[in-house]
Amino acid sequence: MSITTIFALCALGGYILGSVPFGLVLTRLAGLGDIRKIGSGNIGATNVLRTGRKDLALLTVILDASKAGIAAFIAASVTPTADYMFLGNMTQINVVAGLIAGSAGVIGHNFPVWLKFKGGKGVASTFGFLVATNPQIALLALATWLLCAFVTRYSSLSAIIAALATPFYAFFLVEPTYTVFYAAVALLVLIRHRSNIVRLFKGEESKISFKKK
Repeated sequence: MSITTIFALCALGGYILGSVPFGLVLTRLAGLGDIRKIGSGNIGATNVLRTGRKDLALLTVILDASKAGIAAFIAASVTPTADYMFLGNMTQINVVAGLIAGSAGVIGHNFPVWLKFKGGKGVASTFGFLVATNPQIALLALATWLLCAFVTRYSSLSAIIAALATPFYAFFLVEPTYTVFYAAVALLVLIRHRSNIVRLFKGEESKISFKKK
């Protein structure tokens, strides 16, 4: 089997796994109807939380975060560890395979074929992808999100800043191959938050509340 075929299969498998709409599936199984018809219309955990079911929202986060990471882990585990020249940088085949599968998983979550390519915003799945491919970078991204969330109280802005910071962390701490894929998913997070960016500029974006209701 050629390297190109291996990478293509990793991309396909990652996309299929990533496109499973857990938020929609869980809310329907719970008898809450179509999650796309409430709140923002998104299938992610934030919109699931709007149903009042914190347990389902938490489970959605876990499953959405896991699928891209699982795709990356499986791809990296079953492919060869031989050296490989990728975009002018020497790396290993299994590293590239994992990054391809994980990135495809994030794309699948954002644009699932089952839902006419209308999916979530990919924050949880991106984090799971980072955890599976480089835990150090994932922790830095999480710390960035937490710091920004505490200072600004905007979840969306924190996600955008953390995503955009990730490829810069990778540039200084890991090999260039990671930076390429992390920059790609960061750009996707930015694109998927277009409406949030507009609301932020208008001062209409909702803030995180740290007070108990």
